[in-house]
Amino acid sequence: MEEIVGKKVKIKAKGRIFEGIVMPSTTGSLVLKLNNGYNVGFVDYEVIEVEDLERREEKPPIFKNPKLPNVKIISTGGTIASKVDYRTGAVTSQFTAEEIVGDVPELAEICNVDACLLYNILSENMKVEHWVKLAREVYKSLKKYEGVIVTHGTDTMAYTASALAFMLSTPKPVVFVGAQRSSDRPSSDAAMNLVCSALTATSDLGEVVVVMHATTSDDYCYIHRAVKVRKCHTSRRDAFKSINYPPLGKVIYDTRKITWIADRIRRNEKELSIKDRMEEKVVLIKFFPGLKPDILEYYYSKGYRGFVLEGTGLGHVSTDWIDTLRKVTEDSLVVMTSQCLWGRICDRVYDTGRYLLKAGVVEGEDMLPEVALVKLMWLLGNYELEEARELVRKNIVGEITSSTRYWEAEY
Repeated sequence: MEEIVGKKVKIKAKGRIFEGIVMPSTTGSLVLKLNNGYNVGFVDYEVIEVEDLERREEKPPIFKNPKLPNVKIISTGGTIASKVDYRTGAVTSQFTAEEIVGDVPELAEICNVDACLLYNILSENMKVEHWVKLAREVYKSLKKYEGVIVTHGTDTMAYTASALAFMLSTPKPVVFVGAQRSSDRPSSDAAMNLVCSALTATSDLGEVVVVMHATTSDDYCYIHRAVKVRKCHTSRRDAFKSINYPPLGKVIYDTRKITWIADRIRRNEKELSIKDRMEEKVVLIKFFPGLKPDILEYYYSKGYRGFVLEGTGLGHVSTDWIDTLRKVTEDSLVVMTSQCLWGRICDRVYDTGRYLLKAGVVEGEDMLPEVALVKLMWLLGNYELEEARELVRKNIVGEITSSTRYWEAEY
C-alpha cells in the first residue's frame, strides 16, 4: 500500500472501474480521492494500472504574446499555491508560481506572465521582515511590468496588503489574491480569483488591492481597497468584505469585464516610490470587560511606543485605564479603534471617551484595527513621534474616509 500512496491508480471493485489518487489510510483499506473530489474506501479490489502523478503533471512552457501586457506574479505561498500532499493527506504549500500559471491557461488570453517564488510559507508565518522584502520585490517589478499580482494565504493577506499600500506609492495595479480552497478541490476558487486578478492587474487602476470571490458562486470577484478589506469568514469563498467603503469594482468572470463601483486611484496618478521602514514594537490590544491596564504597562516596559486599542462601541475602554494611558501617551502613540468594524470612532459622546481624549488617546476614525496597527508601524518607522501623531489622523492611502456610510447593502 505505501508504495502507491500519492500515485494515480485504476482499480476494479464491485464490477466497476474506479480511478483516483491513493490517499494515506490507517485502516488497511485503499482510499482513493476520485476526480470529483470525494474520498472512497475499498477493501476488495484489483489494481489494474498505476501512474506516477508527478510525471503526468509536468507543465508545458509558457508562450508570450507581444500584443498582450506583461504582468509579474510573485508567489508567497498559501492555499492558492497548495494541493493535497498525498503522503499525509494534508493541504500543504508546495508549488511554484509557474505551476500556478500552468494550472490556469486562461491567463494566456489576458497577459504575458513572468513568475517568481519569493517565499513559500503559510500566511500565519508572515512577519514584518517578509512584508519589507515583498515590498522591495514589487517595487522592482513595477519598473518593468504593467502590473503585479501577489499570491498570498488568505488568513493574513489583508495585513500584508495594507503594509504594501503604505510602503509603496504605485502608478500601477498591485493585486493580492488568494484562495479559500486548494486548486485540486472541485470547489476551488483559485482559478477564477487568479483570472480576475490578472484582469485587474492590466486595468487602469493605480493602487494596492485585494481580489477575491464576491459570492459563493463562480460569477464575479470584488476588487477591494487593501486598507478597507477584512476576511470575515473562515471558509466561505466570499469571505472578504470591504468595510466602511464599497469595493472599488467587480470583475465579471465569464465576460472578463470590470465594472467600477467607487472612486479609485487611476493608473499613473502617482509616481513610483518606496518608504519601507517599519517599527515592529507596535501592539494591537483587544479590550474586554475586566481587562486591567497592566497589559499596557507590560508592553510599555518592553519598549513599545505604538499602541492600537480595539475598544468597545464608539471607542471605549474602562475608566481605570485612564491614568495609565495618560502616562503612556507622554512618549507614545495610542490610537483607538472599535470592535464593531462598521462605523467610526467618536470619543466625544460619553464621559469615558472625553477622558480618553484628555489622556492623549487619538481617535482612529473609521480605520480597521489591523490597518491602524500597520499604519502605526509604518509611521513610527519613518517619522518622529510628533509628526506621526499628526499623520495618523490623516487619510494617506484611503484608510480613512471623511464620513462613514453603511455600504454593504448597496453593492
